[in-house]
Amino acid sequence: TDMTIQKIYWWFRTLFYKPFFKKLGKHSYIGKPLTIRNYKGITVGSRVRIYPYARIEVINKGSSIIFEDNISIGQCFHIVSAGRLIIKKNTTISANVFMTNVDHSYKDIDVHIMKQNIVIKTTTIGENCYIGYGAVIQAGTLLGRQCIVGANSVVRGEFPDYCVIVGSPAKIIKRYDKAQKEWKRTDEKGRLLE
Repeated sequence: TDMTIQKIYWWFRTLFYKPFFKKLGKHSYIGKPLTIRNYKGITVGSRVRIYPYARIEVINKGSSIIFEDNISIGQCFHIVSAGRLIIKKNTTISANVFMTNVDHSYKDIDVHIMKQNIVIKTTTIGENCYIGYGAVIQAGTLLGRQCIVGANSVVRGEFPDYCVIVGSPAKIIKRYDKAQKEWKRTDEKGRLLE
């Protein structure tokens, strides 16, 4: 099919990029990117699939972005790191998602915001997460294992394993109850409802 041919083309293109990355694992491919900044700060595991028009930016020396194994990322993905940002294995990210570990300071009212200091906060996406279309993962977000983020959600904060997060600002609406082996609704603080 046309899509298979396109993916083979992306895979060959990725071979050209390989020497520039810190690591680029087996069977990974990157569709034509919009921007890749500071290749040596980027580690890509095996079976990572990144669709076209990604912006992958490591903005200072010593910073990194780590894509673990078996990650699928939709088109127009934008990720920015000024520290260490990790996306753990078996995660799926839909199209038009933005992710960062950087905030801009805005405290000096007489200085353009882009000329103020940046604030770096740890951002980590846990194993087997799903990030919905158009979501924004802000600096300081820690997602546990198998978190589901709804489309167009704006996420900041710490979220435990096995929860569904939606909204702007995003809140937990469901969690997996291990005792009863089912997903259950939660209250406004993310506690399981009886």
